[in-house]
Amino acid sequence: MLKALRSSSFLQQQPRFTTHSRHGIKLSSPFHGILRSVLGDKNPKLLHRVFFCTDSSDASESDTVSAVEEAESKSAAAIVPTAVKKPDDFFTVFALPLPHRPLFPGFYMPISVKDPKLLAALVESRKRQAPYAGAFLVKDDPGSEVTGSDAEKNIYELKGKELLNRLHEVGTLAQITSIQGDQVVLIGHRRLRITEMVSEDPLTVKVDHLKDSPYNKDDDVIKATSFEVITTLKDVLKTSSLWRDHVQTYNQHIGDFNYPRLADFGAAISGSNKLQCQQVLEELDVYKRLRLSLELLKKEMEIHKIQESIAKAIEEKISTEQRRYLLNEQFKAIKKELGLETDDKTALTDKFRDRIDPNKEKIPPHVLQVIEEELKKLQVLEASSSEFNVTRNYLDWLTALPWGNYSDENFDVVRAQQILDEDHYGLTDVKERILEFIAVGKLRGTSQGKIICLSGPPGVGKTSIGRSIARALNRKFYRFSVGGLSDVAEIKGHRRTYIGAMPGKMVQCLKSVETANPLVLIDEIDKLGRGHAGDPASAMLELLDPEQNANFLDHYLDVPIDLSKVLFVCTANVVETIPAPLLDRMEIIPIAGYITDEKMHIARDYLEKNTRDACGVKPQQVEVTDSALLSLIENYCREAGVRSLQKQIEKIYRKIALQLVRQGAQNESSVLETESAQGATESKKSELNSETTEEAEVVETNQTSDLTDPEATEKVLVDDKNLADYVGKPVFHAERMYDQTPLGVVMGLAWTAMGGSTLYIETTVVEQGEGKGALHLTGQLGDVMKESAQIAHTVARAILAAKDHENPFFANSKLHLHVPAGATPKDGPSAGCTMITSLLSLAMNKHVKKDLAMTGEVTLTGRVLPIGGVKEKTIAARRSGVKTIIFPLANKRDFDELAENVKEGLDVHFVDDYNQIFDLVFEHEK
Repeated sequence: MLKALRSSSFLQQQPRFTTHSRHGIKLSSPFHGILRSVLGDKNPKLLHRVFFCTDSSDASESDTVSAVEEAESKSAAAIVPTAVKKPDDFFTVFALPLPHRPLFPGFYMPISVKDPKLLAALVESRKRQAPYAGAFLVKDDPGSEVTGSDAEKNIYELKGKELLNRLHEVGTLAQITSIQGDQVVLIGHRRLRITEMVSEDPLTVKVDHLKDSPYNKDDDVIKATSFEVITTLKDVLKTSSLWRDHVQTYNQHIGDFNYPRLADFGAAISGSNKLQCQQVLEELDVYKRLRLSLELLKKEMEIHKIQESIAKAIEEKISTEQRRYLLNEQFKAIKKELGLETDDKTALTDKFRDRIDPNKEKIPPHVLQVIEEELKKLQVLEASSSEFNVTRNYLDWLTALPWGNYSDENFDVVRAQQILDEDHYGLTDVKERILEFIAVGKLRGTSQGKIICLSGPPGVGKTSIGRSIARALNRKFYRFSVGGLSDVAEIKGHRRTYIGAMPGKMVQCLKSVETANPLVLIDEIDKLGRGHAGDPASAMLELLDPEQNANFLDHYLDVPIDLSKVLFVCTANVVETIPAPLLDRMEIIPIAGYITDEKMHIARDYLEKNTRDACGVKPQQVEVTDSALLSLIENYCREAGVRSLQKQIEKIYRKIALQLVRQGAQNESSVLETESAQGATESKKSELNSETTEEAEVVETNQTSDLTDPEATEKVLVDDKNLADYVGKPVFHAERMYDQTPLGVVMGLAWTAMGGSTLYIETTVVEQGEGKGALHLTGQLGDVMKESAQIAHTVARAILAAKDHENPFFANSKLHLHVPAGATPKDGPSAGCTMITSLLSLAMNKHVKKDLAMTGEVTLTGRVLPIGGVKEKTIAARRSGVKTIIFPLANKRDFDELAENVKEGLDVHFVDDYNQIFDLVFEHEK
């Protein structure tokens, strides 16, 4: 609309600033002088001014309505005057909703009228020489979150009382200057207040014409405020030519500025929100209106200053960067002309040659040939081509590898023994294997890469053992986990033609460690995945096989790499899930876990010390007794490893740290209180005699020294009595449910991924009767254990027939065999002898020998087969207080290899036939 106004005849003329106002205030000098200096008087011809608006404060001037010149009447934006009715005659008007901003007197506003009835009524009233309506701002709907065009659409749908309730009471009497389609152009005249509704569709209301409150035109405060508004307006008008057009248009159609009009003008051109503008419109006190308008203009100037500062900062940054870029380009061109600098391709070639020249003799000839060919290709390619970047990255990887660079190995067996003992307690078999490897390397003068696989439950120190081996051998250490790895490219690399191609893990490893003989720890090898991108387990064969990895071929490098000097250490929880071809190339070193004595040493010598240092607790501040550690191990941390034990010790020391800090804070507050009391006592010393004063000083000094002495802090003691205060209630209870097992109950030994555990097998009679012999199994048993139970039932019947052929127990008894912890799946071939013993105990009505546990599988002929996990099962038996263990005879060699502290105090029997078990189990009943 402003564009249309600027193109009209009204904006072609300079306004005439008269020297009178409606209140007789002479404002032409201060107001018009400043505004004229801002706008500039470029058109000396001052045409006639046309008044279309009146102010309700003066009725005499409301009669003054001039005719429009003929040229103006022909203009598209000209306003058709009327002399039929004056604005004062309109006390019933149509209510036009304004969705965005209120209309101020003297300002144009185009609005869109979507209601056809309202639009027809406006056209009709204009034809009847009554082109006036009331424009009222719409209130926000508090219950709606709709904004923008949707909110405006909702406003046009309102009718009658619903629309009336959404309108502000105070609005503006607006003259309808033109109607084109549904676009109606309004110009504001005076303030109105809605009194009541006349009709609903279209909404017609009765209004009161509002007048400004009387004010003293000579009031210095009003004058000062008005001049500050003009000064601020001057600054605002300098920022935008659009607002300067507002001044011209306003003055042409309203006339001279006075105090009320000045306030309206300032609020109208500000960018404030609609509620703040509505507040100015509703204010009838001239001074308050000036103050509100001044605040809005000041805010507008602050926003403009912030905008200018942001724009200036961005322009400075851009100009600085552009200037630096141009200078750098000119500098490069000058240096190139003088021969002081080579181009990028020559610099890259020199960098790659500097990498390979020191080790040129060690690099294999076929690799050198590839590097030379790629360097020649790099000189021919354009720097902007994609092939140039591929070749550059390829050369970067190819020249960064440590071709023929080996770290000096340390073959000192004594030093290696010390390092392994420093880092780990126990694990004799693992340490012995590492020392054997070092000894062979010392005799040969070089060490050949091997594949060692450390298998065992979580938390036994498999990964940390790898670090210790690298430190003992003085090799660089590199670890990567293959758990869940399903992409072969992670091992063998991508083809370099692909976008974002990268070499495999081994090439990245060699570049990182910068030696060709590191120790590479491949973690979680039993958890290799298999996805759509190939089988990583098969790809690992070439990497790990000592017969193949001397010429390992990475897809990205596409040249053979010698990995025969790399020492590979793998870790796995269970070896059964490792593919057989991969397992065949490994040397398995099992780590069964730790018994209670070993855990005590580890907790005392390693875990507690490291945790105490990490928590900042001094050794003299805390004492954790052996009984507390023993209770912690047996009742909270029964797993094979020590990770859970470390977490519990950390929990204890965190609570101790909090306790010490709180105690220190209490001591500080006590010292402050004592010092204040001492000051009060000193003030009374003048009233006391000298002897009493000396005694009081001695007492106060002693009290203060006790409180401030750090040694006076109470030492924290953690024992088995208050252990629950630090780590909570015990997690585990005694695995032994019976001191003397009842009839039909026998303790067996089981192996799990977390180590060994004891396992009860229970049998009871459901019902008896001739020919009712049957066996029912529960306890979430696997197929193998179900078959073992059936075999055990058959063997038990045979043995009972041989021992007591007149006993018809199995033929006439329906039995129920249960393995407790039914929520835990159980399977395996080592519970056969335990099930047979349970069935015979019930059939013969004999108790099993006290403190006895057994393990082993039995065939139909009664032969006992060997089992696995001898160490784990032995540790579980010791933990449960078992004195007598029965193992298959074939496992005697496994038991003999155990450490003496594991075998100490156990009465172990090795059997190869169940009849031997029968004599051991039931001999005490004879």
